[in-house]
Amino acid sequence: MKQFNRRHAVILLLTACFALILHIAGGVERTELYHTQGRSFEKAQVLEILQDNEQESGQYVGQQTVLLLMKTGPHRGEALEAFSSASYLYGAHCEPGMQVIATVNEGAGELYVTVYGFDRSRILCLILALFLVTLWAVGGKQGIHAAIALVFTFVSIIGLFIPLIYRGVSPIGAAVLIAVLTTVVTMYMIGGVPTKVWSAILSTSIGVLLSGILAWLFGTVTRISGYNVADIEQLEYVGQMTDIKIGELLYAGILISALGAIMDVAMSVSSAVHEIHSHAPELSVRELYRSGIHVGRDMMSTMSNTLILAFTGSSINTLVFIYAYQYDVRQIINMYSIGIEIIQGISATMGVVLTVPVAAAVSAGMLKRRDTKTE
Repeated sequence: MKQFNRRHAVILLLTACFALILHIAGGVERTELYHTQGRSFEKAQVLEILQDNEQESGQYVGQQTVLLLMKTGPHRGEALEAFSSASYLYGAHCEPGMQVIATVNEGAGELYVTVYGFDRSRILCLILALFLVTLWAVGGKQGIHAAIALVFTFVSIIGLFIPLIYRGVSPIGAAVLIAVLTTVVTMYMIGGVPTKVWSAILSTSIGVLLSGILAWLFGTVTRISGYNVADIEQLEYVGQMTDIKIGELLYAGILISALGAIMDVAMSVSSAVHEIHSHAPELSVRELYRSGIHVGRDMMSTMSNTLILAFTGSSINTLVFIYAYQYDVRQIINMYSIGIEIIQGISATMGVVLTVPVAAAVSAGMLKRRDTKTE
């Protein structure tokens, strides 16, 4: 009972410290990159279609004129006339009763309202709730811990990683910090034997570091940097107006994207070695290491496939363009976008592969060292 209370006290103390760090890191004054005064996004409901944009062919051309009942903001309760574009990215084909998000622009005595898009916030919250309930139903207490660790990871990235790089901190250094921090918290929430947890933490940290080094090395020899990404013009403008180190964002992203898979492999191998040792404590370090390698080999192929398919899925639009426009092979190989995807996929996958022997060695060594101390 004392140990239980002590653990909860430690969790509360660390939570308070983390909340203080988030408050300090988030207290940064952001540079206004474009004028947004007088503009707000408000919830609204479509009351009436004043002018439709549906053609006889069934296509939507131009924009609709609709009447909106404002649900939030200074014009709450008022019925305002608004325009809704037929664009794929902005606007929505409005119908009476539809819940939408309206962009309200007000200034110099004029009011201009447009439909930004369908209000999907409630649906997304329900999807998130379904995900958390599924974690709890399938995983029980461990599922709840996994959900807490997931929330912590999200908060760390949004509340700590982004503000740090906005302040001018190296994105690579900030990514390493977030990787170590989220690894420690996630492994601690999973719980279990301390030796297993700490070996997984150490193995994950080493694996992420190896992945980052490989990504930097591959980028150097192929002469691809963070300035060769597709949206560099917009990023360069942001870099000129703020202290963000744009050139390091690519490699910071690789570190974060590889973290999950490396953490999974490290924990799985560490758990397997620990389980083998609990049933056969007489095994030597070398024998435990070999057992960890055998378990890890079964994971490497599937996990490598997972990473490659994930990066391929993120660039599926580029692949469609290449196929449709029949790009030349030499052109394809030397495209920056293809080179970046290859570097991301290979470096992350190699990080996963190299984590297997690291996790096996670290777990075996820590277990036998613990046995020696016990004796």
